[in-house]
Formats: sequence, structure tokens, C-alpha cells
Amino acid sequence: QLSLFRFTVKRPFSTSHSSVDSKEMKKFQLLAHKWWDEEGEYAALHSMNDIRVPFIRDTLLSMSSNYHLGNPLSGIKILDVGCGGGLLSEPLGRLGASVTGIDPVEDNIRTADRHKSFDPVLAKRIQYKSSSLEEIVEESMETFDVIVASEVVEHVADLEMFIKCCSQVLKPDGSLFITTINKTQLSYVLGIVVAEKLLGIVPEGTHEWEKFVPPEELEHLLESNGFSVRTVTGMLYNPLWGSWSWTESTSLNYAVHAVKAGAGGHATDTPPETDIQQRSATAGTA
Repeated sequence: QLSLFRFTVKRPFSTSHSSVDSKEMKKFQLLAHKWWDEEGEYAALHSMNDIRVPFIRDTLLSMSSNYHLGNPLSGIKILDVGCGGGLLSEPLGRLGASVTGIDPVEDNIRTADRHKSFDPVLAKRIQYKSSSLEEIVEESMETFDVIVASEVVEHVADLEMFIKCCSQVLKPDGSLFITTINKTQLSYVLGIVVAEKLLGIVPEGTHEWEKFVPPEELEHLLESNGFSVRTVTGMLYNPLWGSWSWTESTSLNYAVHAVKAGAGGHATDTPPETDIQQRSATAGTA
């Protein structure tokens, strides 16, 4: 989700503890109470669930032969990095997953905790923690089956360290799902000028274009840190309808699924993911 992971040192391989940019912390604290306003500043993230939730669900189901009807993600441990107010954690919990949501902004975690408390089922399946990713690495080595980092990596100062930490807390053959924004002229015009300044779809100042990540760069970082990239697909937001769809072009938003190498050093072969985007687009959220 839209939350801010900042690292003190920008060099790769640094072992410094993370720190959070105070200006950006304040920005997100001011909006922390608005996460669940479906017509408000986070409306685009609410509607993104219509495609990102089925994408995660269908990809995981294509890799598994046994799942429970009604609770297809039962038994799967998911880490939602930069969970914000829990917009993605909750639907994943409803699908049966055991979800840990982390976010460095305490007010986001308070909002997420309060919202899940209204649903006794979710209250058991989801736990939230005010923390950065690398603060939980030591206690969570090879703990999670799945990591989701949705709309997060464009806020990370040291992306290689972030990917390394993801690998450390993922089990062998675990899945990493990322959605983010490409670094193109089009993404500057539409993602910042139009979305933030003209239409106000996204709160102004949310993004810095310099921190947007091209898919080629993200793929290279993933592959060089022990991941096998399985899927890269474009995502398109229609502001008139407030809806998302899959697209071949990755020039604006895109989604990535990567698998961590197994115990033998290679990611296990899984069923091909052909047409997962198409199936997800029509499946709707469970």
C-alpha cells in the first residue's frame, strides 16, 4: 500500500537499521484516518483490489494442488509490507490466509487494527505491527509463504536491501508479488501531473518520479538476488470509471510475480501462469 519505507544508508549491502522520512511520515499520518473512505484519497487503491486480489489468489492456486473451497488461501502465511490501513490485508484474510501486515506509520496500524476488529474472523487471521521490513527480518527468517508489496517499492530508498530482506523472510519457493509504477515520461505526466495535481486521484506529493522503478531494473534486482521472475504485466487505471484493468503495456503501472529459489538453489517449476491476468480480470474478488 501507500506507505513509506526509508533506509538510512543508500548503499547496497548496508546493515543499517531503517529510518522513516519524517516529512513523508507526517504526510501519511495526516491521511491515516481516510484509508477506508472508498470515495476519498485512497479510492484508486480500493478499486485496485478488483484485479490485484484475484491475481494473487489465482497465481497461488495455479501453484498448488490442494486448497479449500471457500477459503482457497487457507494455511498460507502472507506478509503485507507497507499495509497502510489494511486495504489488501483484509481481502487476503477473507480468502483464508494468515496475514501479517507491517507499516512504519503507527497511525496506519491503528486504523488497520480498528477496522479489522469489526470482523471476528479477520481479527483472528490478521495481525498488524508498526515496523519496517528489515526490523522484523531477524525474528522472521524464512517465515512467510508469500510477500505482497503493493505500491511500496516506489517509496524505498535502497531497493536492493528491500529485495534482500524480502528474500530473507520468505520460505524457499515462496512467492513475492509487487505492484508499482514504471519510470517513463508518460508516468510522470499521468501519474504525477494529472493524477496528483489536476484530478486529485492521488494525494499531492505522494510520489517522487525519480523513485519510480522500471520493470527491467526490478527484474534484474530480483534475478540477481535469487528470485525467478514469472510474470510481468501492465495495469491501467481508468479515472472516469474508477476501475483497473490488465494491459500488455507496462509504461504506467505494472505487477510482478517472482518466486524465491528453493532449497536446491533453483525456483521449483510450477504450472505455467498463462492467462492468469485474463482469468483474474474476469474472476472478481472472492
